[in-house]
Amino acid sequence: MDANGKAVRLAELKQPSNSMEVTLVNVYKPKTSVINGKVLHDYSVYTSTLKNCLIPLEIIYRNGLPEGSSVFKRLAQGKITLIDLGLDHQPRPGENLAKPIFDVSTKLEETDRYITWAEAQKIAGLTDQELVDVKAVLLKADEIITKVASNAGLKNEDGKIELAFDDKRKLMVVDVVGTLDECRFTYDGVHVSKEIARQFYKNTSWYKDLEQAKKDGEAKGIEDWKALCKSSPPKLDPKLKTIISEMYMAVANEMTNRKLFNAPTLAKVINEYLEYMGERE
Repeated sequence: MDANGKAVRLAELKQPSNSMEVTLVNVYKPKTSVINGKVLHDYSVYTSTLKNCLIPLEIIYRNGLPEGSSVFKRLAQGKITLIDLGLDHQPRPGENLAKPIFDVSTKLEETDRYITWAEAQKIAGLTDQELVDVKAVLLKADEIITKVASNAGLKNEDGKIELAFDDKRKLMVVDVVGTLDECRFTYDGVHVSKEIARQFYKNTSWYKDLEQAKKDGEAKGIEDWKALCKSSPPKLDPKLKTIISEMYMAVANEMTNRKLFNAPTLAKVINEYLEYMGERE
């Protein structure tokens, strides 16, 4: 929406906006139950005839496997195999993939849970053709994001989209696409996404408490595992907070080739971040 509250395309915006026009769809959360100490989710509401609803999946593409990718943790834990990923070798951090890997997780559970495409099709009530169509939309989104990200010198490592069915059960993209929250970008190997904040928090005692709470919740069959966390997250370092803010604004400027924000160039912000990290070592 522009300053006058009129819905316009991005190219028509004269200044940054914090509002947008949206189409509402129904969100049906799965029913949960605890059986033998395990939390189970009932997705029976999702059928092949349900319309005007969010598809309860996070649909993920991976063009590369940078350090911090969940793929490495899942491989180490035995929760996914090389065959599942379509790989014929053990991947290494920073590896570029010959072709994108398509991945999928739940969307409406207490914790996003990676699942197989067969399970995703079943819980979302997708027909065989709809599953093909979902992957086609994912590939198209990946291609568009990769092209736009290149305007800012960014490599599109991985990202996710969310989809819904309209009132005619046609696919539509929902939420937002191609931002530093939905995608993992790198600039000459440096993370340019919310991964920067994630790495900050991984070095705090709160993160250890959080991981333990997840394990305890799973072991005890407690859906609200967050209530088990013994501590609260600390505030971001003010300097890092400023760097992250400038990074988001710089990417917006350079992806769109427009001066939407009064921010340094992305290259300069990256240098500030590397200097900051050097100071902390």
